[in-house]
Amino acid sequence: MKIFTNDQLKELDKYTIEHEPIKSIDLMERAAKALSLAIADECTTATPIVVFAGPGNNGGDALAVSRMLAEKGYQVSVYLFNTSNKLSEDCQENKQRAMSCDRIRQFVEVTREFDPPQLTSSTVVIDGLFGTGLKKPLESGFASLVKYINQSPCRVISIDMPSGLMTEDNTYNIHSNIIRADVTLTLQTKKLAFLFADIQQYIGRLRVLDIRLSKDYMRSAPSNYTIQEAMDLRSMLLPRNDFAHKGAMGHALLIAGSYGMAGAAVLASRACLRSGLGKLTVHTPKKNSDILQISVPEAILQIDPEDTYFSDAIPADEFDALGIGPGLGQQEGTAIALIAQLRRTQSPIVADADALNILGSHRAWMQQLPKGLIMTPHPREFDRLCGSRCSDDYERLTKAQEMAVKLQVYIILKGHYSALCSPDGTVVFNSTGNSGMATAGTGDVLTGIITGLLARGYHQKEACQLGMYLHGMAGDLAMRVKGKECLIASDLIDHLPEAFNTL
Repeated sequence: MKIFTNDQLKELDKYTIEHEPIKSIDLMERAAKALSLAIADECTTATPIVVFAGPGNNGGDALAVSRMLAEKGYQVSVYLFNTSNKLSEDCQENKQRAMSCDRIRQFVEVTREFDPPQLTSSTVVIDGLFGTGLKKPLESGFASLVKYINQSPCRVISIDMPSGLMTEDNTYNIHSNIIRADVTLTLQTKKLAFLFADIQQYIGRLRVLDIRLSKDYMRSAPSNYTIQEAMDLRSMLLPRNDFAHKGAMGHALLIAGSYGMAGAAVLASRACLRSGLGKLTVHTPKKNSDILQISVPEAILQIDPEDTYFSDAIPADEFDALGIGPGLGQQEGTAIALIAQLRRTQSPIVADADALNILGSHRAWMQQLPKGLIMTPHPREFDRLCGSRCSDDYERLTKAQEMAVKLQVYIILKGHYSALCSPDGTVVFNSTGNSGMATAGTGDVLTGIITGLLARGYHQKEACQLGMYLHGMAGDLAMRVKGKECLIASDLIDHLPEAFNTL
């Protein structure tokens, strides 16, 4: 699924109108039907509904919804804000239709002073003030109205976008002037802002309504942002030859674990072995030896000269992929060994956890990173990599895109919608996973999965996309059995086989 920019969303509407063909007012009517059906799912006819409509097409949608709900027997009061005495053409038409509907309980056109209605806990507010076209923060009267709605005990259902929220970049928005919706009914596609953790407080529960906009446009229009789904990934899966042997299935090297952090090495190793490769060698300090031999008997063990930490880069020519970082520690000797290992290794590399923390504290080394390197930071790890704390998720994503292009690396920003930033500037968001995965060790599992896929023969981008999806799907499958509260990282490994089979 593509994520379109503000301008592309306008073009999508325009293209649909011209090529279906359909009149814009009829397209608005079609959207309103989908919206009114969705609203009817949220409340009964006994629910008092207050509609706040703005002067543009979002307001036109709201007015059409008001009429349709009133005709279904809902108690609807409408407030149309026309303070500039200028309505969009379709909003003007729907104003006339709404005023002609005698089932609407109250219709008020606000041109100057506004006496707000009482909003109780039983009231549902339909927010149709502003949609995707907003370019600057709300101010003056509209800002006051938003604050009034947010401070009331009513439920809020926003049409397309919570009013005051911008489609993409909200870095300089005034956050107190954004509607906090309980439900957002967005039209046709998700918007980029909806994928950010810090925006969830405004959108509430999200529903995407299909209003049959042009599929031809959506297929052909370019987009730097996509959300991957199962059908996008199935064609990537490599077949397994019936006459395959372990030597043909790839040999991965995992450098992981310092003394006291052997668990990270165990999790990454087990996940790696479950990802289809033929052989795995684990390089770890001597004091982790017994733990690894017992926990992961399938792995070949290579012991570091030091008892408690990774101390020296090792030859990696015989390996098809390298995963480095889980539980590695941040000793200065380990830091020097890490950069030497990254420079020396010719095969594809996944760097995670302490490997990223070391790079974050030795940022001059970033220019020495090999092209095609895969980095899998969570937000704080990425902020260390870029040298400053990002003000919001949009800024973080933008910086990750820029870093991926500049260094020609792959960066997976981990989160609910993990985002793969590629060297060509594109971003792929993942669609699987759940909040039960917010627990220690799940990042080590992801590192193991991607390392195994690389060794198995997948290209870096394919390994990242498949790795994110399988990792999240394993979490979703585990959640069905364990629940979110009780999920632990090893549950994901247990459900990896089912995730592969499902895909």
